[in-house]
Amino acid sequence: MMQKPDGNKAIRLAAFGEFLLRLHSKGGKRFQQTDGYTAYYAGAEANVCVLLARLGMQVDYISCVPDNDLAAAGLQQLRSHGVGTDKMLYGGEKLGLYFTEAGNSIRPTRVIYDRVGTAYADLQRGTIDWKSVFQNTGYFHWSGVAAAISESAAAVCEEALLAALEAGVTISSDFNYRSKLWKYGQHPKDVMPLLLQHSEITVADLDAANVYYGIETDKKLPQEQRFEQCYTALQHKMPRLKTLGMSFRKVQGNQLWYTGALAHEGKFYFSAGFALSDVTDQIGTGDAFTAGMLYGLMNNYPPQTIIDFATACGTLKQSIPGDWAIISKNEVEELMANGVSGRIVR
Repeated sequence: MMQKPDGNKAIRLAAFGEFLLRLHSKGGKRFQQTDGYTAYYAGAEANVCVLLARLGMQVDYISCVPDNDLAAAGLQQLRSHGVGTDKMLYGGEKLGLYFTEAGNSIRPTRVIYDRVGTAYADLQRGTIDWKSVFQNTGYFHWSGVAAAISESAAAVCEEALLAALEAGVTISSDFNYRSKLWKYGQHPKDVMPLLLQHSEITVADLDAANVYYGIETDKKLPQEQRFEQCYTALQHKMPRLKTLGMSFRKVQGNQLWYTGALAHEGKFYFSAGFALSDVTDQIGTGDAFTAGMLYGLMNNYPPQTIIDFATACGTLKQSIPGDWAIISKNEVEELMANGVSGRIVR
C-alpha cells in the first residue's frame, strides 16, 4: 500500500534541473514545412516531478526561470499537477526552449535546442540555499541534462549533491546524455563521473555508460545480459550505487516491445514489458520510467513490482502528446494487470 503524503521526510523528493518550453511542429510536419507549433512545458526533472506528484508523492521542483508570463504559465501547470514550486528562483531574461519534429517508423524524431544564456544556464554557486531545500526532504533527483547546459550549472549540481550528502538525503540520478548540449568545452567523461559517484539510485542506458565511463558491453548478447554487465562495471565506478534501472525498446516477432531491467541490492529483475502498436510521443518516456521506479522504491514495493510499475509508466507515456505522463496510479495498475487495451472506457 502506498503511504499517503503526510509531511514525512522519507517520502518527500526534491528535483533540480532546467525548466523548458517545447515547441512541437504541428501535424507531423517537418521543420521546413510546418505552419505552426504546439507548446508544451518540459524538462527532464520536471517530467519526473509531474508523474510522482500525480501518483500522490510530495515533490518540490527547483530551477531558475525569468519572471515573466511564459514561465508563470508553466509553473501554474506544474502546480495543477501537484508539484511544489515554492523553492523556484527567478532571474535572467530567457526561458530554455527546444523544438521538435515528429519521427515515425522510417525517420527519427529531431530536436533543436535553444538553451544558451537562459536563466538556468547562468545560475551560480551560492544562489540556492540547499540546506533549506533539504531540511524536510528524503530524496534528491537530478540528471545529466542539468550538468550539460553550462559549466556554472554543473558547478551548482555539485554544490547540491554535496549538500544532499551532508543532509543524509538519498540521491537519485539519470545519466541522460544529450550530445547536442555539451558545448562549454568539457567532455562529459570529465564532469559526470565526479557527480554520479554520489548516487544510490540511477537510471542509465548503455550508450551513456560508454560515454561517461568507457564501459563496453558485448553487443552480441541480449540486452538483459548487457544490462548485467553494465551494472557490474558501474559498481566499481559508483561506490554508493544500490539500484540501477534501464529501459529498452526491442523487436520481438515483428512487434516493437518496451521492456525494463532493475538491479537492486545485487539482484536482477526484468519486466516482460508491453507491445507498442502505436506511439504518439516517445519524448519523456525515460522520465516516466524513472518516476515509476522512484515511486516503487519510495513506497517499498518488491523489486519485481518496481520494475513492472516503472515499465508500465514508460509505456503509458508513449500514448500521450507532450513531455508529461498525464496518467494515474489506477491506469498504471490496470495496464500491469490487463496489458495494452484499445477498448473504450464508458
